[in-house]
Amino acid sequence: MPAEPTSFTVVAAEAGHTLAKVLRSRLGGPSWGEVRKLIAARRVKVGDTVSTDDARRLKENEVVVLLEHPKPLPRTAHPERLVIRHLDEHVVVVEKPAGVNTVRHPAELEWSEEKRELDPTLEDLAQWAVAHRLKRPASDLNRLRIVHRLDKETSGLLVFARSVLAERELGMQFRKHTVTRRYLTVVPGIFLDRTVTSNLVPDRGDGRRGSTPFPAVGKRAVTHFTVQERLRGYTLLSCRLETGRTHQIRIHLSEAGHPVCGDKVYCKKPNGEVVADASGAPRLALHATELGFAHPASGAALHWDMPLPPDLAKFVAALR
Repeated sequence: MPAEPTSFTVVAAEAGHTLAKVLRSRLGGPSWGEVRKLIAARRVKVGDTVSTDDARRLKENEVVVLLEHPKPLPRTAHPERLVIRHLDEHVVVVEKPAGVNTVRHPAELEWSEEKRELDPTLEDLAQWAVAHRLKRPASDLNRLRIVHRLDKETSGLLVFARSVLAERELGMQFRKHTVTRRYLTVVPGIFLDRTVTSNLVPDRGDGRRGSTPFPAVGKRAVTHFTVQERLRGYTLLSCRLETGRTHQIRIHLSEAGHPVCGDKVYCKKPNGEVVADASGAPRLALHATELGFAHPASGAALHWDMPLPPDLAKFVAALR
């Protein structure tokens, strides 16, 4: 096996084949057992996520990274450590830690409980935390229902629906943009209060999501930015979502010339030049600090705030 981390992009001829088969071919033909052991040891990433499923089918243009050392489980990947802010028969609101995917990749949906425990998502952790709180087996509980997501490296408040009613009613609130969602982020330079409106498309021409100049194409995205604090060479921003498109805040800030500190995806200028990040951000500096909605059953107004977690609080303090 190579001594240094190796990466490659899946080509058309490899698309549809399993991770184990492609890795075995790329590594020059080690035994199937060696390849499966490598994957099980958490030494293979697909995209930005460790994959421990040797039977996962790869897609063209996915990036596979072979790590020199096993990737440890996130320190917060334990249900008893997950903070539950609200729990009732219809909803559960939790504090998502950074480094955990909200939901599982479609290729991993049939994983056993034992395999899920090796690489849990927030959905898994929340279900186990609810079971722990209620002192019931997780298998006895209704599955959690996804109504919104946070990026893997984003921390903050997130709600899961626990009933069909909640899934329907919360889904309606998200579609009508009546859910309160506010984020904190740090960007380089001097940023002024503004509202950014654009139409987002899955591919702006360079393989990344982004804005299009064509008004009849894409989905409308609106973000309201307010300066929270001026830092030395940086700005702490409050970002209120009017719409909730994938990577909306990161895209709008990057296209405005102020990519989120720690962002390794939306960090390029229109000409393709990578914007240097000298901030020292410990990870993507984006945190869902506020969440509010009407309870799906009672209609009561519910609202929560969550301050910056220790890693980002320390980062901001260092920039003051």
